[in-house]
Amino acid sequence: MKKYWFIFCHTELLLEKHPDGTYAIPHQEEPPVKTHPWTKIHNITPAFPDGEVKTFEAEPPLDFPGYVTMPLRTSYQHLSMEEYLKAGKCQEILYWDVNTKYCGVCGGLMRMHTDISKRCEQCGKEVWPQLATAIICLIQRGDEVLLLRANNFRRKFFGLVAGFVETGETLEEAVAREALEETGIRVKNIRYYASQPWPYPCGLMVGFYADYDGGEIKLQESEISDGGWFHYQSLPQIPEKMSIARKLIDHWLERKNNHA
Repeated sequence: MKKYWFIFCHTELLLEKHPDGTYAIPHQEEPPVKTHPWTKIHNITPAFPDGEVKTFEAEPPLDFPGYVTMPLRTSYQHLSMEEYLKAGKCQEILYWDVNTKYCGVCGGLMRMHTDISKRCEQCGKEVWPQLATAIICLIQRGDEVLLLRANNFRRKFFGLVAGFVETGETLEEAVAREALEETGIRVKNIRYYASQPWPYPCGLMVGFYADYDGGEIKLQESEISDGGWFHYQSLPQIPEKMSIARKLIDHWLERKNNHA
């Protein structure tokens, strides 16, 4: 059985470039780049039906004929959804590995124990990859949707209310809290839509819909630079299709247009 090689150089993913302009994950018995005795190759499960999945961090530069590197976000446009999601898991495992070299209890070295766990060689503490859970919510008011532009957005698009879930609260409580903190409004009828792995670097986005329940918009200036209510027929630039934010908006627009 051959192996799929998800090879990263920092945050860049190595892809094989075909003559017809398409791209693919390298799929062969041995990795296409040089490894060293200290290279840590991770086995990723579940495997693909036709091959094992391996990942490792390669040393730069990765510049040789027939291959290119690109950010994980960009690879979404060139890979199948199954490959993109697997690439995201690989990047998360590599990020976790780098950030768990030493035990948080005794400072001892952490060694791989299973494919997704480590054990301290001194005190025996075990750790697993941790997910940062966040909610994201489309808030509607009749034919309008609340859209925000966060300060950390690199592009000039508007997104949705979002934030990390805090210790001791439910997902629905996180939705209500983030809406109030970021915009000053109250919401009701909070309902689950879908979830999405978000490997930037190790998140899980949980999507919701909610209805406006009162209050005037007062943006949290430390996090939000712009925002307001937008009619479904006159939206600003919205997130790219790879994000659950876009999926929430597209699904909402589809329902609005079908009932127009």
